[in-house]
Amino acid sequence: MAFRVLIIGGTGQVGAAVVGALAAESRCAEVVMVNRRAISLRAAPRVRQVVLDTAAAEFPSEVNKLAQSMLGQAGPVFAACCVGVGQGSLKWSEDELKALEIGVVGGFARGCRAAGITRFALLSAVGSTSQSRIRYVRIMGLKEEAVQAAGFQRLAIFRPGIIAGNVHTPSYVAWLGRLIPGRFGAIEQDDIARAFVAEFVDSATQDGVVYLENGTMRRMSRTLK
Repeated sequence: MAFRVLIIGGTGQVGAAVVGALAAESRCAEVVMVNRRAISLRAAPRVRQVVLDTAAAEFPSEVNKLAQSMLGQAGPVFAACCVGVGQGSLKWSEDELKALEIGVVGGFARGCRAAGITRFALLSAVGSTSQSRIRYVRIMGLKEEAVQAAGFQRLAIFRPGIIAGNVHTPSYVAWLGRLIPGRFGAIEQDDIARAFVAEFVDSATQDGVVYLENGTMRRMSRTLK
C-alpha cells in the first residue's frame, strides 16, 4: 500500500537526500516537508512543503493538525526527522542546540504522535547517549530520549558514523573514515537516505525502538529495487 511521509529537517544535507529518495520511490504517494521558511522545490509532483514557526508555542499543535489532515487520506502516514546542526554545532551555545535538537524535534514528535502516527524515523549520531560528557553526543542522546517519550509504536533511530558525500564532511575525513571498520567509520549519505525509505517500505517490521548503525543501513539500502 502506498504511504505518505511527514518530514522535518528535509532541507539539510541528509534530509534533502531522504526527501529525494522518497520522491523516487513509487510506493511513496506524498512527501510533506515542514519548513521554517519556504524553499524552491525541484519538479517533484509528490513533494510539497508547509511553512510553520518551529519556535512558536503552538508548533506541536500545528504539526498535529497537519498530520491529521494527512491521515485523513488513503494509506498509512509515517514521520521522519532529519534535523541536525552537525559541524555547525561548534558555533552554537548549548541552550541553542537544546532548543533545536530537543525542543523543536520533541515538539514535532509529540504533534505527530498525538495525531495518530505510529511509526517514526529519527536521524541521530553514532554513540549518542545522554550520559556523555561530550556536549554533541549528550544532546543527541537527549534528543533520542525526547522522541522515545512520545510513545511511538515503532521508532527507528539512525546512528551513522562519518557521513561521506556530505558537503559538511571534508573529503579527507570521508576517505579516512572508509579505513575505519564498524559503526564509527564512513557511510555514504545516499545509503542513509535509502535506508530511511527501506524502513517505511518494510511493512513487516517489529514494534519497539531499534538502533540502526552503518552496517544495518547499508543492508537496508541494498534491499530497495
